[in-house]
Amino acid sequence: MFRFANIDMLWGLMLIPAFTLLFILSRLTRKRALRKFGNHHVISELMPFVSKTRPVFKFSLLMLALAFFIVGTARPQFGSKLKKVQREGVEIIIALDVSNSMMAEDIQPNRLERAKRAIARLVDRLKDDKIGLIVFAGDAYTQLPITSDYNSAKLFLEAVNTQIVPRQGTAIGAAIQMAIRSFTPGGEANKTIVVITDGENHEDDPVNAAQEAVSGGISVHTIGMGLPQGSPIPVTKNGQTDYMRDNQGNVVITKLDENTLEKIATTGNGIYVRANNAQVGLNALFDEINKMQKVEMETLVYSEYDDQFQYFFAAGLLLLLLEYLILERKNRYLMKIKLFST
Repeated sequence: MFRFANIDMLWGLMLIPAFTLLFILSRLTRKRALRKFGNHHVISELMPFVSKTRPVFKFSLLMLALAFFIVGTARPQFGSKLKKVQREGVEIIIALDVSNSMMAEDIQPNRLERAKRAIARLVDRLKDDKIGLIVFAGDAYTQLPITSDYNSAKLFLEAVNTQIVPRQGTAIGAAIQMAIRSFTPGGEANKTIVVITDGENHEDDPVNAAQEAVSGGISVHTIGMGLPQGSPIPVTKNGQTDYMRDNQGNVVITKLDENTLEKIATTGNGIYVRANNAQVGLNALFDEINKMQKVEMETLVYSEYDDQFQYFFAAGLLLLLLEYLILERKNRYLMKIKLFST
């Protein structure tokens, strides 16, 4: 397992493009100044040892050394030891709709992106709970198996888009059934499913799936992404933005199906929350989940991390030494060596 102990230090890498821009500007200013003294070819003859490439090479070494030092100060670490620990928490499976209708922009910036941001904030609030992620459209797929590794959860979440599921549609029931099978086998922790969708179900019977979950001791909550009045679905064609249309050429309006989502939540002994441009509703659900009884469960975690910053500092020092040894002007002795002259 790899991590940065001081990840905020990586913002220092933004200095490199800033320094590079200043270096380019200084080179251009120097060239303009030289032109004022006379003809370029005459000046070149007067300064035979001036090199055009060496200063650039030396600057590149400096920037590379700076990058190594910044990464080193962020303290890169590798997990060196796994151990079993006992934690009290619940297991949460999030089923996220990735159908094309989730690209509607009635919830800014769009339904899917807003849901992803809310899930990331939810992960930040978790402590001893386990989380899993299922994506669904016409089919349902496990994006992240149930885990307590919150960093991995965020990485897998970032990769989610509407192209991740090949068949379009909205199979909410299939997503709930897959979530039921995705919890820790034989685990005694309390379990809950959070379905995040616009509710336009076209594939199966999600209410029966929610009843199946309740029979297994699993609660089902729903979050409605979108507004009741609906919104067109943006699509990009030949570099231009248009809206999805039906076979008659009419713009398709995707509307939030609150009725279906309320039925799923009621049947699943959960709550329904409608998202809006102010909030998604995961905070309210998190408070509801926190009311669930925490059960002790066993999990594997990295208990020891070894710092690896010394290798980055060593590489940076080596590059600084190399930059110091390289002169900006040409070497008069090496200039006399003409390997390919006749």
